[in-house]
Amino acid sequence: MKKDILIPKVENVAFVVAMEQGENEEPAYNVYLLNLRDDIMEGIIVTSTGYGKNEQTGETIRTSTLRHCMEILLPNEAAKIEPIMPDVFGLTNEYFLSFWVNDVMYDKKFLFLPDAISEKNMIFIEKLGVKGVMIV
Repeated sequence: MKKDILIPKVENVAFVVAMEQGENEEPAYNVYLLNLRDDIMEGIIVTSTGYGKNEQTGETIRTSTLRHCMEILLPNEAAKIEPIMPDVFGLTNEYFLSFWVNDVMYDKKFLFLPDAISEKNMIFIEKLGVKGVMIV
């Protein structure tokens, strides 16, 4: 029975942690969802959470789970999801995405692994006009 369920593959969708200029010339970091598809994404739901272990104490760390909804995201459009603090860059930052295209639901989990969000891993994101770390 499970083999009969068709699970559509999510392609041409990305999450970006972008480094932007904040107050007092300090860097500010924001998470964006990019629709690199040729079709409109509808009924978009994003949940985000961070988790990991404290290196010194071995204690499990988990951030709050945040939920975000958007009605539509046009082709080749970006949407700001949330700010992200550098304090959580050492955690696994998980973004779970669900959306509809032409009456088909798509789901995918995107993971920024611990310490992946760093200036050494940043590239220029042309769609946003800033440097950032992108996962597709």
